[in-house]
Amino acid sequence: METKQFQAESKRLLDMMIHSIYTQKEIFLRELISNASDAIDKIYYKALTDENLSFDKERYYINVAADKKNRLLKITDTGIGMTAEELENNLGTIAKSGSLAFKTENESKDGHEIIGQFGVGFYAAFMVADVVTVISKALGSDQAYKWESNGAEGYTITPCEKDTVGTEIILKIKENTEEENYDEFLEEYRLKSIIKKYSDFIRYPIKMDVTSRRLKEGSENEYEDFVEEQVINSMVPIWRKNKKELTDEDYQNFYSEKRYGFDKPIKHIHISVDGAIRYNAILYIPEKTPFDFYSPEYEKGLELYSNGVLIMNKCADLLPDYFSFVKGMVDSEDLSLNISREMLQHDRQLKLIAKNINKKIKSELQGLLKNEREKYEEFYQSFGRQLKFGVYSDYGMHKEELQDLLLFYSSKEKKMVTLDEYVSRMPEDQKYIYYASGETIERIEKLPQTEVVADKGYEILYFTDDIDEFAIKMLMAFKEKEFKSVSSGDLGIDSDEDKNNNESEENENKELFEAMKKILSDKVKDVRVSKRLKSHPVCITADGEITLEMEKILKSMPGNQDVKADRILEINVHHDVFASLKHAFEKDQEKLALYTNLLYNQALLIEGLKVPDPVEFTNDICKIMV
Repeated sequence: METKQFQAESKRLLDMMIHSIYTQKEIFLRELISNASDAIDKIYYKALTDENLSFDKERYYINVAADKKNRLLKITDTGIGMTAEELENNLGTIAKSGSLAFKTENESKDGHEIIGQFGVGFYAAFMVADVVTVISKALGSDQAYKWESNGAEGYTITPCEKDTVGTEIILKIKENTEEENYDEFLEEYRLKSIIKKYSDFIRYPIKMDVTSRRLKEGSENEYEDFVEEQVINSMVPIWRKNKKELTDEDYQNFYSEKRYGFDKPIKHIHISVDGAIRYNAILYIPEKTPFDFYSPEYEKGLELYSNGVLIMNKCADLLPDYFSFVKGMVDSEDLSLNISREMLQHDRQLKLIAKNINKKIKSELQGLLKNEREKYEEFYQSFGRQLKFGVYSDYGMHKEELQDLLLFYSSKEKKMVTLDEYVSRMPEDQKYIYYASGETIERIEKLPQTEVVADKGYEILYFTDDIDEFAIKMLMAFKEKEFKSVSSGDLGIDSDEDKNNNESEENENKELFEAMKKILSDKVKDVRVSKRLKSHPVCITADGEITLEMEKILKSMPGNQDVKADRILEINVHHDVFASLKHAFEKDQEKLALYTNLLYNQALLIEGLKVPDPVEFTNDICKIMV
C-alpha cells in the first residue's frame, strides 16, 4: 500500500496549519461538523436538478460518538460522500475545498448556502488526533474508500466496505501531556458543550448518545443510568424565524440560553436585511450594568455567525465603544472569511453591517426615549455614563450622534430632562444653557453659585457624573446655545445698571481685595466682588477652561499632572460679614488675615474641596470664639 505525499508539500506547512492558524483546539469539531453539513447540502442541491433524486430531510443527520476505551472519536454524516478521486483532490491537497468549488458551480440556487470555503478546516483534526481516518461512499457509487493519515508523513487511500452513502471520520485522540488534556474531547459533556457553542444552528440534526438518569421501574427512590440518542443542536436559529411567530418570551429565553446576562433585557432588536449584504441580527439592550463593565477586563462585541456557524465569540468591530453595552449576535451569508474562519478580514461587508447596526441601535434608543420614557431612564441609569464617554472620546467625533440621547437632572423639573426639552422652554432673554457640578443633587442645590441664576428663573442642569463636564466641554453648544457653568465669570445675566454697580463696588473696595489677595498668596488668582451671591457671604469660582469640579476629578486620577483651576474668591459686599471685613481692614490687619483665611476655607468646604491645613482652620475658628 503506497503512502502518498500531500501535494501542498511540506511538514512545515501542515505544522503551521495545526499549530498557528487555530487558537483553540476545540475548533476542530466545529470544522468537521461544518464539512458534514456541507456534504448533506450537496445532496440537497443535486436533488433540485435531478428528478431521480429526492431529498427527504428526515433521512439526513450528523452523528458524534466517543469511544473512551479506545480513544476514538467518530463524526458520521449521511451526506454525498466522496470517491477515491475526490478524497485525493479534497483531502490530499491542503487548502483545496470541494465545498468552495461546488458553491461556485451552484451559485444562488434556492439560497441554501455552503459553509466550507477552505479545505484547511479538515486538518484541524490533527490538533487533537494522532491518526485521522476517513471512510466514505459516494452517492451513486458501489465502492467505498478509506483515506488515512498520521499527519505530515502523508496519506493512503484504499478500497473498503461501507453499507450506506456518506462519510465517517475517525480520530485517534492523542494521549494527554503535561500541557494538554486531550481526554476532554472524549467526554460526553464537553462534546455537547462544543456542539452547542459552535454548531447549535447547523440545519441538520447532530445526534449523540447521551447518558441520563431515571427512576428504576418499580422503585420509589432508586435511580439508574441509561443511554439514549438525543439531538444536541437547535437547528433552526431564532433569527431566521418570522418575527410575527416570536414572542417576548422567545427572545428572553434566547438571551438567557446564550448567557448574554442574568438580567431581563429592556429591549430586543430583531434585524433582517436582504439587500447589498444579507444578514440577520438579534440585539439586546440589557437592564443592568455587568459587574466588570467599566473595567479593562470587559470585552465588547457581538457573536458573529456565518450561515449559522459561530465564527467569533466577540466581534468588537460590530459595535462602537459608546454602544458597547449591547449584547447579541449577527449572522451573514456574505462575509469574507479568513483561512481559519476564526477571524474576519476587515472588509466592506463588515463595515457596512456595523454602520447599519449602529444606526438601528440609535433609532431604537430614540424610540425608547420618546415612547417609553420610564424604561429609557432605567437604561440611562445603567449606561448613560457610557453615552457621555462617547461624546467626549475621539475628540468629540460622535457628539452630534449622541447628544439627543443625553439626560441631566433639572433644577426646575426635579427630574431627568433632555437637552432639547431644556432649550425648548428657555425664556427669550436667556443666553446660555446653565449647569452646576457637584457630587450629589442635594449638594448642588445648596451651592451659593446657583442663587443668581435661580433667582432669574432660569433652569439649571445638575452634573453629578465625573464625565459630565468633560462631555459638555466637548459638546460646547446645543442648538446654538452655549453651555455655561454657574461658576463662570460672566453669566450673561447682568443688566447695564448691574454692571455699573459692580464696577463701582470693585473700585471702591480695590485696596481691601488686594490686601486679601496678598494674604492668600498663590492660593487664588484674584479676589473680587461677587455678581452671583445673594444670601451667602463667599464662594470660590474658576477662571478659565478648568473648573473646580474638573480639578477634583483630574486630581483623583492616577498619574495626574497636579492640574489646578484658576481660583477666584468672590465676596458678597451686601452681606453682614463684609462689614466686619472692612472694619478689620481699616483697624486690625491681623484680624483681616484671620477673617480672610476663614472665608477662603469656608468657600473650599462649600465647594467640597480639601482645606489645606485643618488644624490651622480649627485654631482660627477658636480665635473668633474667645
